Parts: sequence; structure tokens; C-alpha cells
Amino acid sequence: MQRSSRFDYLSGLSGIVAGLLALVGVGIVYWYLSQHTMTYSDVYQGKLSPEAGLFLMLVALATLVLALGSVLVLTAIKAQKAQESIWHLQGQRMFTNLSIPLLAGGVFCLILVYHQLLYLIAPSMLVFYGLALINSSKYTFQEIRYLGLGQLAVGLLAGFWIEQGLLAWGAGFGGLNILYGALLYYRYEKGESLV
Repeated sequence: MQRSSRFDYLSGLSGIVAGLLALVGVGIVYWYLSQHTMTYSDVYQGKLSPEAGLFLMLVALATLVLALGSVLVLTAIKAQKAQESIWHLQGQRMFTNLSIPLLAGGVFCLILVYHQLLYLIAPSMLVFYGLALINSSKYTFQEIRYLGLGQLAVGLLAGFWIEQGLLAWGAGFGGLNILYGALLYYRYEKGESLV
């Protein structure tokens, strides 16, 4: 097969699935807070118990693992249909350029947890995710760049309105990913069968 100069196997469905998982995560957090007579303002005011903080981190981690897993699986299925591997040179470049800002952002968020600056975690996650998408976009669809710019904008706005951090997290990781995934799917994949 002739290789493209860009990584063409990102699945639009994976963006939709990742966005839906993010919205489920937001719903779980709102449910948990309401069950423990807390609100998101308790998060940004630093009034969380250690158990609540651990629960929020576990929900975020589970959402990340499930979202990344769905992206990898659905992208691998799309590449396999074209008799390609997601790990050819362009795939390696795209995933490497995506991973560097994501790992830096993860470490930065752990630093925020260490200093108990929990209200800055949601904006920071959005900003680093946006930077990761922008950084990796030169190796794949140009729409990834616009998704990254959108995530970056939502993250920066969330930094000003910290009391809306969870809502911003849902809008960025949920809404924007669903919108991007649907756009990518209808532009490049519609009519293809998944299997």
C-alpha cells in the first residue's frame, strides 16, 4: 500500500465515543457530589475530603483510560481495514507529538494536586490536551488543529471562571470531541462499514 504523508486512520467514531465517555464522567462526578451534599464549588474552594478527591481522580483516570483505549481500538480497526498499521512512521510521529504535551500536562496536574490547587486541574487538562492536539495535527487531519484550538480556548476561559471548571471540562472533552468526531466521520468515513 502507498503510504500517505499524514496519518489518515483516526476514526471519527473514536472522537464521538471519547466525548460521550467524558460526559458520562462529568455526570458521575455531579452525582457523587450531590450524594455527599457537595457542589463543584467545594472543589475549587478546597473543601474536599481526601476520599472525595481520590474519587474524582479515579473518575478522571478511568475516563482517560477508556477514552484513549477507544481511540486506539477504533483507529486500529480503521487502519486494519486499509491493511495498514497504526504504528507506521506517520502514526508514530502523530502519537509521539500527541503524547509529549499530554504527559507534561499529567505531571503538571499531579503538581497541582500536590499543592492542593484542585480548581486549576480542569483548565490545565483542557489546555494541555489542546496543545497536544495542535502539536500532533501536522501529522494527521487538519481538523485536529481546530479541535486543539477549541480545547485551548475552553481551557483558558475555564481558568478565569474556575467555578465552572467541571462544566468546561464537559464542554471541551465531551462536546468538542463529539462535534469533531461527527465532523470527521461524515467527512471521511460515512458509508464505510466498521468491520
